[in-house]
Amino acid sequence: MTEQTSRPMQNLRRSGVWFVASVLALAASSIGLSRLLETETPAVSLALDPLNVNALISEITDNLNDASDTPDLDALLAKAEGALRFDVADARLYSLIGEIKYRQGVKDQAYEFFDRARKLSKTEIHALQRSIGHSIEKGDLSKAVGEIDILLRRWPGQFPAVAEGLPTILASPEGYQAVLAAIKAEAPWRSSLFVALGKTPEGLDSANRLLLDLAGSIAPPNSSELSYVIHGYIRQKEYDQAYRLFLFSLSDEERKLGGYIFNSTFEPVPSGKPFDWQIRDQSGLEVTFAKSQDSVEGESGATVRFFNTPVKNAALQQYIELPPGSYRISLTASARNLRLPKELFWSIRCMGPAGEIARFDIPEGTYNRQAMSRDFSVGSAGCPMQLLRLETAAIAESWRFRYVGTLVMHKLSIERLSS
Repeated sequence: MTEQTSRPMQNLRRSGVWFVASVLALAASSIGLSRLLETETPAVSLALDPLNVNALISEITDNLNDASDTPDLDALLAKAEGALRFDVADARLYSLIGEIKYRQGVKDQAYEFFDRARKLSKTEIHALQRSIGHSIEKGDLSKAVGEIDILLRRWPGQFPAVAEGLPTILASPEGYQAVLAAIKAEAPWRSSLFVALGKTPEGLDSANRLLLDLAGSIAPPNSSELSYVIHGYIRQKEYDQAYRLFLFSLSDEERKLGGYIFNSTFEPVPSGKPFDWQIRDQSGLEVTFAKSQDSVEGESGATVRFFNTPVKNAALQQYIELPPGSYRISLTASARNLRLPKELFWSIRCMGPAGEIARFDIPEGTYNRQAMSRDFSVGSAGCPMQLLRLETAAIAESWRFRYVGTLVMHKLSIERLSS
């Protein structure tokens, strides 16, 4: 072949290579763009790449979740089964087919597909959720708890999806023991369980029983879990039960701090439980339980430091339970350069219609171990439990009313007066 005849052939080959390269580049670009759009706009993603399984799964899922339109289940099933021919190991596809068949009323086949999905991926979320519901329906509650544990270890945000099945599980001896075994083993969803149970009267009964059973185990309840349930009883206005649970939760050392006011000397061991001191985080002040340089050497107390800013609402509080009768609340306190433009005071309010039953103001200035007290009474009705709070009278955070100085409270106590 001569040089003149070979040159067109070379040009043709170059053109062919350029064309193939262009097609491949375009295809790669389409695939990349398809992956970028597969979640937000799956239909566009599939138009760019019909083999994009992620986009197909998103599209089918969106159709199944669309409450405004009835999905064409046969068409969706055909799409999912078609995709399965190209990706037989994708657990999500088996799960989608199972969901479609479930909605078509073919539940036996649906559960077969859910099982196949879970064989490919133990944590396939939708198959797990359907399997949990099926296990509860069949009464296989130990299996249901095991599946819940798998689901929540992989998908901790899914607790609300399984919460509605908990009452049924815990009402059964088998289910209760399975849940107890899981939380004894420090299941990561343990705290979420107590939060959920604390929201209903039935759940509180189960939560209380679980706490009692955990108390003697190698994984006893912590302060947060106890607080969830105690707060739950308070919300349900079961005040006696809340207080009994608090007393039950005390260690031998904590029992030494008991009284009408728990830890009346502000020892630096606050648990944060409702019948113990609760420190309210807010700007403008700092509350610490420690040995204070502003108090007599070696004497502990609660130190409140103000930072020359407005202070609104409560700084420190504790629920208390006083039977009907006459009482005296007493405070021993020291202060340094204390300025209180809108008052600082202790108040006692009933957790019922009676409202505030006692208040005494903290004085301004500088003083050492000043004693102050106030007598009050608790009526026989309308005051089943009380809230003790250190708070200001400020309504708005105005910079005209800035709190300055340091207050050290050495002891705050309540004693019952003889009639």
